[in-house]
Amino acid sequence: MPRAVVLTEVGSPMRVADIDLPSPGPGQVRVRLAAAGVCHSDLSLSNGTLRQPVPAVLGHEGAGTVVAVGDEVSDVAIGDRVVLNWSPACGECPFCGRGERHLCVHAADAATTPYARLPDGTPLYAGLGTAAFAEETVVPAAGILPLPDGVPVTDAAVLGCAMLTGYGAVTHAAGVRSGESVVVYGLGGVGLAVLQSARLVGADPIVAVDVRPEKQALAEQLGATHFLLADPPGAKPEVPKQVRAITGNGADHAIECVGRASTIRAAWSSTRRGGATTVVGIGRADDKVEFSALELFHFARTLRGCVFGNGDPAVDLPVLAEHMRAGRLDVSALVTDRIGLADVPEAFNRMAAGIGARSVVQFE
Repeated sequence: MPRAVVLTEVGSPMRVADIDLPSPGPGQVRVRLAAAGVCHSDLSLSNGTLRQPVPAVLGHEGAGTVVAVGDEVSDVAIGDRVVLNWSPACGECPFCGRGERHLCVHAADAATTPYARLPDGTPLYAGLGTAAFAEETVVPAAGILPLPDGVPVTDAAVLGCAMLTGYGAVTHAAGVRSGESVVVYGLGGVGLAVLQSARLVGADPIVAVDVRPEKQALAEQLGATHFLLADPPGAKPEVPKQVRAITGNGADHAIECVGRASTIRAAWSSTRRGGATTVVGIGRADDKVEFSALELFHFARTLRGCVFGNGDPAVDLPVLAEHMRAGRLDVSALVTDRIGLADVPEAFNRMAAGIGARSVVQFE
């Protein structure tokens, strides 16, 4: 039996346990994980911010090798190196028909049906349909992407969410152009991917904002031209004023990677008249953001959401891989901790405290 990190109840501690993983059925593949990233969305699933049937194995940033395939699978072979795709598009729903594959109505289907069992027979669910916090997992064939050549499998895990989301937020959702100014709120894995992607498209200046001063050096290494400490909770907002001083009238683009009303509001206030704020972070349903009717008219800003970078992973992944091979993107720099499976709960604690960027589980 493979081992996995199991969430028994929402809000309860996770534990490492053996799981009974079936052979892949029709249209499914079994993947042995080489690495899995610990993403803030997993934290949101564990604490109830996002809905999650339990008991469950979380983890949706993963990469590994196909070890078995079910019937009706013809384009995947045993031994293929793959990246997990937690949001596989059906290609047939109205959103897919409009080219909005990131909004596919069937993308979450695999997360609502048990995929394995605990040793006592209890049905077990796969977080976001992938269950990457495990030595092995079974996913739909559409839930994997071929890993391009030249990309280390131990670094490829963060391509599956952090890098695809950050790159897509800049290029697809915000549509940042060369010479435009960008401010990035929150320097976790996604925020650091946003920084690199903003530099990639030629943005200038690029302002990074975070609560942790120790992140300044890494932020500047990955593309930030300026670093600002976030305003303490409840304090009078000063960062938007600082951003306006750096950029002139405010940033052309603010990209929020935290998912809190206070930082969304600060990002909005950091944006120039006619600029745009893109919200990547996932917040709570009861955390309300307020705008006055007058300011919405006067500032003529755009406020948009961003789901998985608003892109198509099958299209973007080869592009990211080419940037990595050419040295234009450093995915390994997003990884601040390499851990074992049993260390996932502590990685959640560090992430909740804003410490580090991405923790990545490396399997033997």
